[in-house]
Amino acid sequence: MSLPAIDAWLADNLHRVVTWRREIHAEPELSKAEYATTAKVVAILAAAGLTPQILPTGTGVVCDFGPVDAPRIGLRCDLDGLPVPEQTGLPFTSRVEGVSHSCGHDAHTAILLGAGLLLAEAADRGELPFGVRLLFQAAEEVMPGGALDAIDAGAMDGLTRIFALHCDPHLAAGTVGLRAGALTSAADRVEVHLRGPGGHSSRPHLTADLVYAMGTVITGLPGILSRRVDPRSGTVMAWGAAHSGDAPNAIPQEGRLRGTVRTGDRDVWQDLEPLVRSTIGQLVAPLGVTYDLTYVRGVPPVVNDETSIAMLRRSVEAIGPAAAVDTPQSPGGEDFAWYLESVPGAMARLGVWSGVGPRCDLHAPDFDIDERALGIGVATLAGAVLGGELD
Repeated sequence: MSLPAIDAWLADNLHRVVTWRREIHAEPELSKAEYATTAKVVAILAAAGLTPQILPTGTGVVCDFGPVDAPRIGLRCDLDGLPVPEQTGLPFTSRVEGVSHSCGHDAHTAILLGAGLLLAEAADRGELPFGVRLLFQAAEEVMPGGALDAIDAGAMDGLTRIFALHCDPHLAAGTVGLRAGALTSAADRVEVHLRGPGGHSSRPHLTADLVYAMGTVITGLPGILSRRVDPRSGTVMAWGAAHSGDAPNAIPQEGRLRGTVRTGDRDVWQDLEPLVRSTIGQLVAPLGVTYDLTYVRGVPPVVNDETSIAMLRRSVEAIGPAAAVDTPQSPGGEDFAWYLESVPGAMARLGVWSGVGPRCDLHAPDFDIDERALGIGVATLAGAVLGGELD
């Protein structure tokens, strides 16, 4: 299929992609509960004559088509929304209280549906150089990610390469951010439960000052990590929640801290958990409190393969008004990384900022996209497959 044919398909069908995005946007579903979204994806693919299969967890879809005697390329998107109330005021705003597609997964899903149908038509005409597997993945927003469920179900079996896009509100619509090497960071979750005997705030010397111990961990752990880990690794520790006590004149018996630790270096990621454990122990040892640490390993960094980036770059450069731009490494985590443990591939950043007004960040209640990006996303994924594999 030539580029003019891609343009022709978009001219006839882009309105469908926009409609799918808006319908999914209005009915977001949380991780591992994407049943209606899964059913919608299945219905659209089946209506196009394809044979989608629901994953064993009941959410998520895989769909193969194209030549069986050629290498098979995977194209992946994510389905789940977030527990974030929407404040966009859009006519198709979320109808589910407290839940929204504030990370752009509605756009990812609509784009993959469009790319899939475009490529299926190419397959019917014998113009598809590779087999294709569409992977609509559930539960990207929870650690360690629904990618592991998909892998366990065989979603990577037989693939030679895999691609994905992610909305980026820091890039203008019409641009696609590309980066060979590490694109995202590993992201782990840290939860610390501290305990002490409690007591009167006038006599902290007769008890264990739990809040003081919490403060020591809050400030000490990020500071010590910044001295124990190579700063070139992009390692950062930040707290998101701290809870303890109610009365101003009572030293509480319990406190909880929750945060994340991230790194762009896979080798550093392997060593973070024991380092965090030993550091917390050293910090609280003189203070008379006990603690339990729950360390939840999240996802490794997304490390883009150079050949896959070259395939995406060639696709973007062929689109015409779209431009490929270099993009920096992000501290955010992304479970697409698990697929890259098995096969080479790449994730691209899809610019979705309208160019007017502030850039509304991912996971924010006012996050929205410029829908002109939907067609660019479809063409980017489809073009990477149709353009053939590079040496």
